[in-house]
Amino acid sequence: MFELPTQLPSEVVPLSWLLGVWEGSGVLDYLIGDESVSREFGHRLSFSHDGLPHLNYSSYTWLEPEPDSGSDEKTPLMTETGYWRLSRSQGAGDPGPGLLPAAGAHPFVTAAAVENLRNADDGFDIDVTIVHPGGVAEIYLGQVKGPRIDLATDAVMRTQGAKPYSAATRLYGLVDGHLLWAWDIAALGQSLRTHASGRLKRVE
Repeated sequence: MFELPTQLPSEVVPLSWLLGVWEGSGVLDYLIGDESVSREFGHRLSFSHDGLPHLNYSSYTWLEPEPDSGSDEKTPLMTETGYWRLSRSQGAGDPGPGLLPAAGAHPFVTAAAVENLRNADDGFDIDVTIVHPGGVAEIYLGQVKGPRIDLATDAVMRTQGAKPYSAATRLYGLVDGHLLWAWDIAALGQSLRTHASGRLKRVE
């Protein structure tokens, strides 16, 4: 049985069911024009916290060998890193910008205070920032409601050499102890469409 870490920041509690290391597999299925790109892949996902009111996110994927290839070698596919937090305005009790320390008391140190952030849908609005090494950074807005998270990009930033990528949605849910997820993207001149999904089991 998974036990929550002690001294968990109150703001992280609505997201705490994500904590841990998850591993499993997924399916890539993306239509580019009339051509469908389909592959199975392995996936290792980590959510952790460092005492601050957010979760640290890290994702690593690899391609499984092609059937009948005669090889069992896995090919690294993609990594992501980022931060997940409840949506709220930053104030004097928060550090930043940069390395500036907090200049006041933190306003959300108790569960009762965090309850004030609950939205009209009885969930919590969240901000998620995810960075890809290929020159893409995504800012998602969404909601966590119980063991389900719905996200949609509010902004996508690309370096000059990054591949075309303009929008995305992501869905996460805890079902029978497994983390299920789905990711739709608008990329390479395509409209928003199915991209990948997976099923992960907590391993740490």
